Amino acid sequence: MPPGNIPENTHWVDLTRRDSMVVISQPPGQKNAVLGGIMASRMRVLGARGVVVAGRIRDSSELKSSGLPIWAAGTSTVGAGAASKVHSVNVPIEVNGVIISPDDIVFADPVEGVVVVPASRLDDVLSLLPRLTEADRRVKEDVDKGRKGVGEAFIAHRGA
Repeated sequence: MPPGNIPENTHWVDLTRRDSMVVISQPPGQKNAVLGGIMASRMRVLGARGVVVAGRIRDSSELKSSGLPIWAAGTSTVGAGAASKVHSVNVPIEVNGVIISPDDIVFADPVEGVVVVPASRLDDVLSLLPRLTEADRRVKEDVDKGRKGVGEAFIAHRGA
């Protein structure tokens, strides 16, 4: 665990950086929410672009009305209170076995979900996207027109 870096008498949300995607990792087993309406409102005022919570949120109607895009793994009616104590901000965290670093790129879609790309791999990912998109277009076309089954189309256009 990284050393704590939140100044005394400062709430962690007040350290939100303008134009950032805030990523919060809640410890396994906690049942309370780690983000609610007040904190989301503060993040919006400070210029956050969105929030990804690998854990629970609450105050869903307030979160929605804040206009701040928020993705979460679950909800709870129980607030953070003493159950959740933020240890550090702007440090690498682990979410579902993946390390996410402060400079990584977060792509978040309101319907499909969230993908995090390590900053060091962004150029590689961007160069792959046109080929992957075209392969999927061809798969879909073959399947839609009845020319191939899904497995056959995957092999033909994706190579697997």
